[in-house]
Amino acid sequence: MDIVEKKVKINEADLSSLLGYNDLYLTMLESRFQSSIAVRGDNVIIRGEPLEVKVIEKTLNELQYILSRKGILTQDDVSSVLQFADSTMPSDNPQKATDISLNTVVLSGKRETIKPRNAHQAEMVSKVLSNDLCFAIGPAGTGKTYLAVALALAALKNNEVTRIVLSRPAVEAGESLGFLPGDLSEKVDPYLRPLLDAITDMVSAEKFKSMSEKRIIEIVPLAYMRGRTLNNSFIILDEAQNATRTQMKMFLTRLGRNSKCIVTGDITQIDLPYKKDSGLVDVERILQSIPGIEFVYFDKADVVRHRLVADIIHAYDMNDEVKNSQNE
Repeated sequence: MDIVEKKVKINEADLSSLLGYNDLYLTMLESRFQSSIAVRGDNVIIRGEPLEVKVIEKTLNELQYILSRKGILTQDDVSSVLQFADSTMPSDNPQKATDISLNTVVLSGKRETIKPRNAHQAEMVSKVLSNDLCFAIGPAGTGKTYLAVALALAALKNNEVTRIVLSRPAVEAGESLGFLPGDLSEKVDPYLRPLLDAITDMVSAEKFKSMSEKRIIEIVPLAYMRGRTLNNSFIILDEAQNATRTQMKMFLTRLGRNSKCIVTGDITQIDLPYKKDSGLVDVERILQSIPGIEFVYFDKADVVRHRLVADIIHAYDMNDEVKNSQNE
């Protein structure tokens, strides 16, 4: 994939007016495109695929023209110009597809186009697009987290939300947080690493750093979600089987206006001291009948990792069945 860098000099417009208060308009640009956009003095540096870089340059020029003509730039002006830019780019918004199929493009990632890879993934895309809260439950390796991150990035890119919030329970599995080296950030990093891996597989490290610094993307431990109201956000809770009932209720009630949420987990891999305390098991019973909430169930046939993963899951399932029969 070719990557180019383009320097756009801002000559005729006031840079602060062009970028918006607290860089609001710059954030809207960054959310729409995969390319990294940085400001250096009077220059805007764009780095990305040639076609997208060209579209961003034209967008900046159009915004400069509007600003010079009107003397002011509004959020509606920026939205209108971005809508026009949408018509010149291949669409990554699966909502525009009437039917979700294995050919539906969820997101054009950094290295590949991301599409559903099996029927349950297609079902997940469909239910996420049609509902504000979706639970994706199934074994490891079925692509639940990866697809959830792709859907979040697609929503951000299409200006449906203004930020992504990714969370995970920091459940200790053999090692205590207190005994791990480093400060708090370094202690929780191993728990959040799978989310980081997924997102950096889809956007460049430079782009991710920029979005993190501007808090367009937040990755936080579940315990740090208390007290927040998340408006205009795409929220993902990963490894939700390790959230307690209290934590699950706390997390789900963070959902604010114009927000979507995906909760992923595997109820066969609960690391809590008492498995019956898992909030993910609880929600299946409590929330099944509420309109706007959907559940998608994956099985070992949906595994998209190494071919051995499905066989390993099957072997463990068989072993559990043998143990259960012996205990009866």
